[in-house]
Amino acid sequence: MLLTITYKQAPATDLGYLLHKNPARVQTFPLAFGSAHVFYPEVGPERCTAALLLEIDPVGLVRGKRHGGGEGLLDQYVNDRPYVASSFLSVAVAEVFSSALSGRSKDRPDLAEAALPLEATISMLPSRGGEATLRRLFEPLGYVVGAEGVPLDEHHPDWGSSPYFRVTLRGNVRLRDLLRHIYVLVPVLDHEKHYWVGDAEVEKLLRNGEGWLAQHPERELIAHRYLKFQRSLAREALTRLVGEEGADEEAPVRPERQPGLHDDRIAAVAAALKATGARRVLDLGCGEGKLLRLLMAEAQFEQIVGLDVAYRSLEIARERLNLEQLTQAQRDRITLLHGSLTYRDARLTGFDAAAVVEVIEHLDPARLEAFEQVLFGHARPASILLTTPNAEYNARFERMAPGTLRHADHRFEWTRAQFEGWAQAVAARHGYSVRFEPLGPVDPELGAPTQMGVFAR
Repeated sequence: MLLTITYKQAPATDLGYLLHKNPARVQTFPLAFGSAHVFYPEVGPERCTAALLLEIDPVGLVRGKRHGGGEGLLDQYVNDRPYVASSFLSVAVAEVFSSALSGRSKDRPDLAEAALPLEATISMLPSRGGEATLRRLFEPLGYVVGAEGVPLDEHHPDWGSSPYFRVTLRGNVRLRDLLRHIYVLVPVLDHEKHYWVGDAEVEKLLRNGEGWLAQHPERELIAHRYLKFQRSLAREALTRLVGEEGADEEAPVRPERQPGLHDDRIAAVAAALKATGARRVLDLGCGEGKLLRLLMAEAQFEQIVGLDVAYRSLEIARERLNLEQLTQAQRDRITLLHGSLTYRDARLTGFDAAAVVEVIEHLDPARLEAFEQVLFGHARPASILLTTPNAEYNARFERMAPGTLRHADHRFEWTRAQFEGWAQAVAARHGYSVRFEPLGPVDPELGAPTQMGVFAR
């Protein structure tokens, strides 16, 4: 995990005074999750570059800690943490560059207050919303943004793009502002924070967002993601930033998450699963467990499995389902699995029904074929209920700009005709029939906000 900052104005070695790190020395700082190294690969009168290199020990982070049921242990050994910018980078910036982050410089106080020609490069930055989200976050702050996409595998271009980018930010900006922007926005792009999010994180967001976040056009997205979509915390932060008028609990990029619509969609899927007569069911892409909670309330479902690619979401699901408070018989009914929908998994076979609720639009189109083979070709439950947004209905969301997607993480959104064409082709290839049902209020011209395909074999 590598961050470099380059200063291009004589005497460029003043960067050392601003960062409080001597260009002639290599310094190492112990951190709770590994080590941070600061060094200068380039030192000259016209150009000086400081580098922050993080060495993270992903196994050491969890050594000696318990993981209920042994689930998710593989994720602790095989992951991208040592290589990809995340909230760990934010922690390192705050600890290693604390004086620069606060804007203090005893030797160059005037320079610390000046806008300087700076360039920051983050070697590997995830952005689930792609390059467009990178630009939406950094360009309003005055940066010229360079984003070089990283393929999943350069030898297999048909596999599509990865969510990773090599990002360069150029601008005339105070060093403390550059560091604060990186501190806040890297976890927003990563969509993860690797530590507990509570009231203290609101204070950190407000402190490091001072002077820029209140005016940022994506402040709602930033607050919700930085605070892990904890509505009460995000509302508190937004209220303190811009007052009650700007503290809408729902970020404008998430219009489909109206409470009534989202709850109705989950309830409709639960009812449809019950109507299949299934006793052993899968919730694929279960997130934080909203559908699982409804399924647990139905005695018909004897075995319930939730699978998600995000380990943190599974942890939240465990908490919300109160698994530790259930009787042994109830705990035996439900299993949470960490895994991906684009890789074969023997644990997913032999089930009566599967629900895939608002998941496929988060997959790169190039991965849809792999998803199809995993679910319809390998797992092959008797019934599959799959929902996805209806792109036509987006015109009814007043706060959505034409041509945009409902959520920054969506890779695509289909019209009714596009979804039905894809679903019918998949059904034909794998011996299923499929019918389509609208979910939510039906507009006579544009249809319902959500479309559901019900597959049966």
